[in-house]
Amino acid sequence: MAHAMLAPMLDILEKLIGFDTRSSESNLPLIEYVRSYLASYGVESTLIPNADGNKANLYATIGPSNRAGLCLSGHTDVVPASGQPWTVPAFQMTRSADRVIGRGTADMKGFIAAVLVMVPRFIETAHACPIHIALSYDEEVGCLGVRGLLTHLVAAPVKPLACIIGEPTSMQVAVAHKGKRAYRCCVQGLAGHSSLTNLGVNAVDFAAELTSYLRRTSNELRERGARNAAFVPPYSTIHTGRLSGGIALNVIPDHAELEFEIRNLPDDDPDAVVDTVRIFADQTLVPEMRQVHAGSSIKWEQLVDYPALSDDPASAWLKELACAAANSPTTRTVSFGTEGGLFQEIGVPTVVCGPGSIVQAHKADEYVTLAQLSQCLDFMESLAARNGEGKLIP
Repeated sequence: MAHAMLAPMLDILEKLIGFDTRSSESNLPLIEYVRSYLASYGVESTLIPNADGNKANLYATIGPSNRAGLCLSGHTDVVPASGQPWTVPAFQMTRSADRVIGRGTADMKGFIAAVLVMVPRFIETAHACPIHIALSYDEEVGCLGVRGLLTHLVAAPVKPLACIIGEPTSMQVAVAHKGKRAYRCCVQGLAGHSSLTNLGVNAVDFAAELTSYLRRTSNELRERGARNAAFVPPYSTIHTGRLSGGIALNVIPDHAELEFEIRNLPDDDPDAVVDTVRIFADQTLVPEMRQVHAGSSIKWEQLVDYPALSDDPASAWLKELACAAANSPTTRTVSFGTEGGLFQEIGVPTVVCGPGSIVQAHKADEYVTLAQLSQCLDFMESLAARNGEGKLIP
């Protein structure tokens, strides 16, 4: 049965989808809408802007501001829709029989809409334990924006006692995910005529050797590395996603680039993998290149770095709370990354639970079902009710 607040929630979701908050664009129109919405209920918001002032995190507290409470967190940015075969306008919510379609419906404006529509209910019940609302920017490009918010929380008189991040988990409680490192390697060689390969340094060749080494290292992790059956796949992985170089067949390429990522299990150290790859590049490939041209090099640029979310035994009470509110007795892990590991790093126990499926995220005609949105509202109602009874946080 649809939740009584589903219709007003959809009205809010429609407004949120209408804001083009691709990571390349400003999220300020959405943030200002949320701040105004919260202010209409007497809830003040703090904005934590980026260096350019064109994006901002939002942090608000419902209830006593001098106490640590439960944080409901989500990111406001979405991935691009251009080049995908959408059958409806991507930044306009389309209502269908059993779902709503639009960029961000699942990832993750549906959750944000559920939080916002429940604000009056949270105000009624958050007398002893506050509800914190945290909205970030630039999650989709490496969990960048939330770091400023977390710096603000670390310096604040109180920070949340726990956090629920509403990424799409089909309203199942996720307690762990892998971490991610991503790098761009720029290989600089020496150009020349392809008939005189002995006089040049083929940057594509050396980039390909580095790619092959990454593949061998990935195979080592799969065959002899740590394993955790809770994850799919149950080992840390390395993936090369882009390899480019060269301008013409008869020209020795003097520049090539490759981009790769490491997705590590919570108990695996990504630094160990990176160090191994750097040693191979610096001690094997670069010396060989410089035998021909002293100016040859392999330069590294880090693109993404966020930690894994660990299943922390100390947060057992949070898992029990989230599972009870979600009416789901079991927990799970997820393959995608979230801001959860960063919250965990500052001492805030975190789980992930939100409406929709990650299978639908980032695709054309992204959608979330009405049933999932209703379940999310039931989840929020359960949290509010427990808070009113003084049973939200032990």
